[in-house]
Amino acid sequence: MNSFLRGSMNYVWCTTSVLGKGSTGAVFQGVNKHNGEPVAVKTFNQLSHMRPQDVQMREFEVLRKVNHNNIVKLLDIEDDQEGRGKVIVMELCTGGSLFNILDDPENTYGLPQKEFLLVLEHLSAGMKHLRDNNLVHRDLKPGNIMKYISEDGQTVYKLTDFGAARELGENQQFASLYGTEEYLHPDMYERAVLRKSINRSFTANVDLWSIGVTLYHVATGNLPFRPYGGRKNKETMYHITTKKAPGVISGTQTSENGPIEWSKQLPAHCQLKEGLKQLVTPLMAGLLEESQARMWSFDKFFLEVQNILNKTVLHIFYVNRATSIEVYLEPEQTLVHLREHILAQTDVPQASQLLLLDNELFATKVDANTSARGYPPTEANNPVMLFNIENYNVILPTEWDLPKFPTFPNGISVENDASLAKVACSVGHECKRRVESMSLLDTLMNKSVHQFSGFLAGFLVKLLKRTRHLEDIEGLISELAKMFEVAASNHETYQKFGTTIHASYEKQKSDFQRVSEPIQQLYGRFVKEESLVREWNSGYRALRTPNKNRDSEKAKSLVDRLRDSWQHMLRDRATRSLTYNDEQFHVLEKVKIAETGKRLKTLLNDGVRQAVEQEAECLADWYKKAQTIFLQTQFLMKDVSAYVDALYDLREQLKQHREDLKEEISTDGEVSKTIAGKSIPPTTTSTATATIPIVGEMDGSEKGLTARQNQLKVMCFVNMYNQIKEVKKMLQQNSDILAATQGLLPDTGDRTAT
Repeated sequence: MNSFLRGSMNYVWCTTSVLGKGSTGAVFQGVNKHNGEPVAVKTFNQLSHMRPQDVQMREFEVLRKVNHNNIVKLLDIEDDQEGRGKVIVMELCTGGSLFNILDDPENTYGLPQKEFLLVLEHLSAGMKHLRDNNLVHRDLKPGNIMKYISEDGQTVYKLTDFGAARELGENQQFASLYGTEEYLHPDMYERAVLRKSINRSFTANVDLWSIGVTLYHVATGNLPFRPYGGRKNKETMYHITTKKAPGVISGTQTSENGPIEWSKQLPAHCQLKEGLKQLVTPLMAGLLEESQARMWSFDKFFLEVQNILNKTVLHIFYVNRATSIEVYLEPEQTLVHLREHILAQTDVPQASQLLLLDNELFATKVDANTSARGYPPTEANNPVMLFNIENYNVILPTEWDLPKFPTFPNGISVENDASLAKVACSVGHECKRRVESMSLLDTLMNKSVHQFSGFLAGFLVKLLKRTRHLEDIEGLISELAKMFEVAASNHETYQKFGTTIHASYEKQKSDFQRVSEPIQQLYGRFVKEESLVREWNSGYRALRTPNKNRDSEKAKSLVDRLRDSWQHMLRDRATRSLTYNDEQFHVLEKVKIAETGKRLKTLLNDGVRQAVEQEAECLADWYKKAQTIFLQTQFLMKDVSAYVDALYDLREQLKQHREDLKEEISTDGEVSKTIAGKSIPPTTTSTATATIPIVGEMDGSEKGLTARQNQLKVMCFVNMYNQIKEVKKMLQQNSDILAATQGLLPDTGDRTAT
């Protein structure tokens, strides 16, 4: 009786626990005999043992030479106890190979962006370690990249299978052929697959082509170059890879002998955001260059990957298009560059961009010179809100056409039914992603309302504070005007000045009341009563939104049902021969898949999509009102700024007339001596009468009256001097408030200066 267990000195493995198979051997799951630690054990078949001895030893030598977190760790090299040669014992990657991950229906249209970036980072790091050690892999593909889950739950992608690897310097060449044909550089494909006897050698750079094909596969779920009929159409495959124009990253033939559909862009179904696509597409184009003259170097590849990974990512929700975008900034770039990136992705002019984060203008959290590395962190569910202040429409983004759920034919074909069940799962996962995306839209649209309302409330609070401060200054200006009239009682010219200033003050006061009253009304409605928020909440309560209906959870439940049916189909396919009862259950599973698919489509199209469309319409109506109020506050802000300018003008007039009056009073004998010998008291906020010493002795009632009049003039003059200084101080304080309040306004070109 044959045993399924095999072992070496320190390890044992089961030949039924297959992790992967190749042309020269297989990998099984095993365990350490001494501590129970699970491991992966690679064994070699007879074909492998027929290779030259130096070739057989090469993989062992390579594994002993490398030591990196993104390369599968070598634990031991031991002898099979049954005398079948050496085995390689490695750490076990429980997440499986990247090929198996991509083969899952969930990833039919490529990996999510976060996972793609992990693959890019870890693949690049592992390859850099190989090149630093003058090693070339020669068989890079998703099947040779493993997913390792660490004890703390972190995902690490690791390179494995170094059976084709060898030491090769930067300018050295090799002639032997290895690799998987879909991932082979065209020059190697010509010799290895087309069997053309071409006297040509290759450099380590052929690995770059394999990396490019792998990254495209990871991003899209498809190979970049696909002739009709697949592998059997070898000449067309070679034609596609060698005849494509520079910058082309994919070529597909959809019919027999049909034309090639070329593309320089990633397909619409790719899950990468537009901001990342703009960086990754030229990277792929650089890797997928057949020409030796245009082919990238490893240094170029590593540099470009680091540039992508080092960028600061800012998550932004563009409210008017209900679209989440990502902006990738160089660490040293500033706000002006951010606005340029936003313009490139949204077509919103820089002057119309209102950016809010945590109920405040983004520009108040970072100044114009703050580098991107100092920006506050953002997330997809907590982004910067982008409003176009010149447009109040809210329009949902268009989506690529949803693939159709397959229709099962009558009868039973375990092979075909399993394939169709997998397609149904793929479409189901895409429905689920769209439901989740629209649920996030629901969350972000609701957040955008509260962000804008909070920003508007904060603006009105500061605007009201400013108007009240100006009212205090008005009182001081009034007192100053009265004092000036008293001080100028014997000077007809200055009395006219005083009267003019007082009249100007009264007019400004009247004008200001027409500004301050609307500000107080807006404050009462939108700060105290929160009428904008209440209006939105009232409309939102009437909507049946995805989050209220828990539509994401419903979609997940339906997709899980599809996957269960798919697994049932896979078991039936493995069984091959079904009993009568098995056939009945098989038919029921097909019905179940069809009905579950219908429910998913109905949930997406008739439920979630319609609900979000209604919510977008509701948001557009709300934003139209909110934007009108926002424009009112901008106009009021300009009016208040104009009033501040008028107060500055009155102050300057008083200051000038004071200086002129001082000159007049200084010619008045004893009074001039008193003023000349008396220093001006320090600034005080009190309007109480200053203590003035008696000026000499007066002979007769007339002289006493003159002395008292002069004392009154000096008293008014000194008080006026102090009050003007106090007004200057308060105006400066108000200027500070003005600067803070105007900081709440977007940086538009037509904003009135202080």
